[in-house]
Amino acid sequence: MTYWYEGPLAAFDTETTGVDVETDRIVSAAVVVQDAAGTRPRVTRWLVNPGVPVPEAATAVHGLTDDHLQRNGRWPAPVMYEIAEQLTEQAAAGRPLVVMNAPFDLTILDRELRRHRASSLDHWFGSTPLLVLDPRVLDKHLDRYRKGRRTLTDLCAHYEVTLDGAHDAGADALAALDVVRAVGRRFAARLERLSAGELHALQTGWHAAQARGLQAWFARSGTPEVVDTAWPLRPELPAAAA
Repeated sequence: MTYWYEGPLAAFDTETTGVDVETDRIVSAAVVVQDAAGTRPRVTRWLVNPGVPVPEAATAVHGLTDDHLQRNGRWPAPVMYEIAEQLTEQAAAGRPLVVMNAPFDLTILDRELRRHRASSLDHWFGSTPLLVLDPRVLDKHLDRYRKGRRTLTDLCAHYEVTLDGAHDAGADALAALDVVRAVGRRFAARLERLSAGELHALQTGWHAAQARGLQAWFARSGTPEVVDTAWPLRPELPAAAA
């Protein structure tokens, strides 16, 4: 019997102008598809001219400059369509989609679709549900008492996964996919009986509990930051609040 963590998986990642899903833009993205553990992955990449300046702080992370994106990037509208189409194809094929910190990448994609295509992720996945596996949520639930940060780089180190070229969308997506496979193997006794669909549903509750815990910690430390409990996609802000 082939368990989900050894079978077909896809992964999605973005690089952006910043960390605000409501106002920042996608500058690069990648979808990685792997038919089974150990097989050669297929990588589709997009480079986007976001139409807004790229802050130096963002360039320092992913290395993509205004000049490079203006010369080599494509306009956002067709790119967002192609990304959504690619993710829909993965869902239709029954491949679970690995997304590290899914509420960020999927929400910023949703906002870009609304901005440039008058569409949304819900529109694309109305008939075929997207099954998401978030390595951050899985690891935090299954190994909740482990100390330390849980960035993709940290998870790769912990699960002995190679990450070549961090903050490149393709490299990050492939690494996240490999981490999810490693999590599945390490916690096989707790995960192998679950389907990807069951795991998707469970992660909704796991993430909400993790977010409430982080919110409580912020409150104790006097930090005003608000933690959203929604997973894998944050709801659209009312127009008055946007």
